[in-house]
Amino acid sequence: MAMAGFISSRASSQGARFEGDSTVLGPTAIGLDTIVGSHVVIGYPARSSVRRLLEGHPVGEALIAAYDAVSHGAKIGGGCFIRSGSVIYEDVVLEDGVETGHHVLVRENSRIGEGARIGTSTIVDGHVTIGGRANVQSNCYLPPGSVVEEDVFLGPCVTLLNDRFPPSRRLSGVTIRRGAIIGGCAVLTPGVTVGVESIVTAGAIVTRDVPPGTVVRSPVAARHYATRGEYEQKKRLYEEGS
Repeated sequence: MAMAGFISSRASSQGARFEGDSTVLGPTAIGLDTIVGSHVVIGYPARSSVRRLLEGHPVGEALIAAYDAVSHGAKIGGGCFIRSGSVIYEDVVLEDGVETGHHVLVRENSRIGEGARIGTSTIVDGHVTIGGRANVQSNCYLPPGSVVEEDVFLGPCVTLLNDRFPPSRRLSGVTIRRGAIIGGCAVLTPGVTVGVESIVTAGAIVTRDVPPGTVVRSPVAARHYATRGEYEQKKRLYEEGS
């Protein structure tokens, strides 16, 4: 059995299995029968922590010990499968039976429920909640504030947004209620709620709430909306709460 490349002295990983060299930082706890793929990082410190430690860290010295010292660690349940190349930040909780594809990124303060599946190259970009048995296919993007409830299906390349006038200081996450299905390449705009067991068809652009049990689609062609000056004016009024 291959061992991890670096396991923190504060970590608990008894009963976990490692495919090859991986990194486990801080007081991370990994449950029984979890498989950790090669070149996985668990407990990676958030940006704010890294910036603080870099201010006083000698140039040329390895950073791994410093990262380990500041990491809060992550909590990984039993029976999970974290495939190669994935990065799980600190303050992340993966409940039992969570499975990732390759090169999945889960940023800090995210929680993924029991039995959920997160596809290859998907980005869970911090402060995201994903419910049990959710099935998130490859190349999806879930920004901060996103809430995906139990038994939701997200097709490949689904994009959730949280900023109506990017880049702005006011963010509003998307909420997808239990059992909803979102087709591939759909885009859900900031603040939208998709109701229980609703369906959004592939390629749709959802700009308003979807009632429970509803199927929506939106074949859209690009058309003139506003000048750049008008856009900046709308953005300013939005940031001011007008």
